[in-house]
Amino acid sequence: MNRHGAPSLVETETLTYGRAGGFDLLAEHHRAAQGDDRSGKAVVMVHGGAWTSSDRRTPEVLCRDLASAGFSVFSLDFRDGRNGKHPCAVQDITAGVRYVRARAAALEIDPARIGLIGSSSGGHLVLLAAIQPDIGAHRGTPINADVDAESVTARVCCVVALWPVSDPLFRYRYAQRAGREELVAAHRRYYRDEAHMREASVQRALRAGEAQYLPPALVVQPGEDANVPRQMTLDLVREYHDAGGALDYRFYPGLPHAFAYHASPETTRLGREVGAFLAVHLHS
Repeated sequence: MNRHGAPSLVETETLTYGRAGGFDLLAEHHRAAQGDDRSGKAVVMVHGGAWTSSDRRTPEVLCRDLASAGFSVFSLDFRDGRNGKHPCAVQDITAGVRYVRARAAALEIDPARIGLIGSSSGGHLVLLAAIQPDIGAHRGTPINADVDAESVTARVCCVVALWPVSDPLFRYRYAQRAGREELVAAHRRYYRDEAHMREASVQRALRAGEAQYLPPALVVQPGEDANVPRQMTLDLVREYHDAGGALDYRFYPGLPHAFAYHASPETTRLGREVGAFLAVHLHS
């Protein structure tokens, strides 16, 4: 919102934030067109798609809503089941955070005020990146900046997980029981086997004490989500709290999985609530 309370105009540009697997990694940068309407707070956005589909343009509605509210939003492309195996996506996402931090001055953002947002499989990926930002398994993707990526932390101030597939093995078995063969096939493309899915569980990492850091988290669950079982999300909430983290859980009754990829009054409401959470937690 600009100083008169009206939505700000938004400008976009495509950036190359890194390179991996033989191709450039792109980010769509959304921000208020007027410098006076920019807060200096940055958000790295990660799309969903069952680790096998969609791209940086998929969450454009939410990106533009947040940019209009003053946030600088970087929506990432990254490797996934189409061209790699876990944890390649998390390696690219942490590289995206490092790129934004390393080029903060040129991008007109505060390097100490960066958050992460992801939806569905992207929600899973940002949770892993947020709690284990600098472990060896989540490093390795070079960034397009005049610094060594390994010298820059990928730590963020907060994380927003929209309908996250937080426990891949739990969801894999749910999809098998439900006859969701397209989801079963997607799991098999990004993970080697069930042991690999278990290893990638956010809940497992929290229980095992493997979190480097527990940033404030916001988790959103739609009431009619046929892709993400509510029990899995409630398990995530419990494990995050038991590990000592602060997590805000929001339930949106009557709404389907990934509803915020399309403009609607509910998406506008979600944008406001996410923006309010970010405004509180993106502090130096």
